[in-house]
Amino acid sequence: MAAPPPPAAGAPGAWGGVRRRCQRLLYWVPVLFISSILCWSYYAYVTQLCLLTMTNIGEKVVCLVAYHIFFMLFVWSYWKTIFTLPMNPSKEFHLSYSDKESLEREPRGESQQEVLRRAAKDLPIYTRTMSGAIRYCDRCHLVKPDRCHHCSVCDKCILKMDHHCPWVNNCVGFSNYKFFLLFLAYSLLYCLFVAATDLQYFIKFWTNGLPDTQAKFHIMFLFFAAAMFSVSLSSLFGYHCWLVSKNKSTLEVFRAPIFRHRTDKNGFSLGFSKNLRQVFGDEKKYWLLPVFSSLGDGCSFPTCLVNQDPEQASTPGGLNSTSKNENHLFPAKPLCDSQSHLLTDTPTWSETAAKAEKGKVGMSNPALTMENET
Repeated sequence: MAAPPPPAAGAPGAWGGVRRRCQRLLYWVPVLFISSILCWSYYAYVTQLCLLTMTNIGEKVVCLVAYHIFFMLFVWSYWKTIFTLPMNPSKEFHLSYSDKESLEREPRGESQQEVLRRAAKDLPIYTRTMSGAIRYCDRCHLVKPDRCHHCSVCDKCILKMDHHCPWVNNCVGFSNYKFFLLFLAYSLLYCLFVAATDLQYFIKFWTNGLPDTQAKFHIMFLFFAAAMFSVSLSSLFGYHCWLVSKNKSTLEVFRAPIFRHRTDKNGFSLGFSKNLRQVFGDEKKYWLLPVFSSLGDGCSFPTCLVNQDPEQASTPGGLNSTSKNENHLFPAKPLCDSQSHLLTDTPTWSETAAKAEKGKVGMSNPALTMENET
């Protein structure tokens, strides 16, 4: 059978494709803006300030060496944030072809609930929608893992989605959140270093202590740009440091995760140390480098509502600190069992979840109803 002909030039489908391509090009404008500012700052600092304005050789060498270290780390982390593809839910979370047909064929109600029960019974999902239903994406046809959300710009479900950032033209989520944090840190250090070393020459500009050359204007605008970006970056970086310390995402700040029994804005917080390790990993030698070292697989996360992590100390009197949550029928998932499959060969969540299910009698997921949520 012959393939259908392509849409005519004036057809709605053809115009839709042109519009989408134009949108994709426009999404790169903020990235090109940041890149152009960075290229100009390199020229202004290295050529106009260090090579043509500074007279002390020792000052030149120290400033150039330190500048290139900050510049390299800034560009490296920015590149990784932009071009690291966001991770999507694994195939276990996608509905099978037969389940999709059942959902489309059956009216909303008990029949669809049964389909979703069958699809989600072995999945490590503990969060729900506001109505208590399982979180299901009707665009991707999958059961959403915890902390996963559908990005309307990427039109995909993103694991541990924080936000879609126009300045990197990418979703910030599980796969690149560490890179994004380092990008904020190194861009802030870069701006602070440029502003600090340019300050004395900026003062000379206003006191007529510099010769009347082209370098004067580069030095002035370089200080203004570095100082303004330092202010905005310091607030943004401080905010994300707070998010890491609380083990929250930007989306979870605006809408707290809803668990089986209640909403808990600190449900994923395990304490400062473990929260930090979830993002940066256990090996400290990788913390300051834009290489992936985060713990976990992005599909399941330990929570303070489950059984006590054996790594944590017991509360006084030998009582488990989670005894007050003993009604939560979540299988234990300590952080040490959630290592990244890129760094270790520990069992995956599906294996541990299957073992936990075998030891439980009469346990079933709560009433599951399909509710679209983006």
